[in-house]
Amino acid sequence: MALRNIAALVLFVMMVLCGACSGAVYRVGDSDGWTSRGVVDYNKWASTKDFHVGDTLIFAYNNQFHNVMQVSDQDFQSCNATSAIATYTSGSDTVTLKRPGHYYFLCGAPGHCQAGQKVDIEVTLPVPESMIQSPSPSPYGSSSNSVSHPEAMSPSSTLSSAPTLNSSKLGFAATASVLGLLRFVF
Repeated sequence: MALRNIAALVLFVMMVLCGACSGAVYRVGDSDGWTSRGVVDYNKWASTKDFHVGDTLIFAYNNQFHNVMQVSDQDFQSCNATSAIATYTSGSDTVTLKRPGHYYFLCGAPGHCQAGQKVDIEVTLPVPESMIQSPSPSPYGSSSNSVSHPEAMSPSSTLSSAPTLNSSKLGFAATASVLGLLRFVF
């Protein structure tokens, strides 16, 4: 009985920890938010990010002038806001990316989508770190004619464009560990 209580406690703690490890959080448009003023190229913004299942998008906007509509690819291409999959109107909407594939969002206010207030978010499954190869270091003292690109090796230090939380791999590992432990307990 004590072993079951310990297993239940471990499961509870892991569930709490995994809740905090759900994924990265991105504010769409960074500090400019979701606007039709033409200051943000949303598809360019999205192309600089790696969106994964479990990540969250935050749409921040003035809800007197804008909304967020999730639409199909066809409706996205034609800026058709009449048959939305989902409509958000709070002015501070969060959308969790639950599956791999494309998510299409646009503003349904007249003319806003045509002015560029739309974004295509491509979502992939997270890649385990064990599958990512690190570059081999150069031998000590060797010279190389190759050019170093530090901006490609280190993430941006700008808080608004970087994910604020990205620990989904830890969450998956913790869940797998707990399930493995529970298999032996029960």
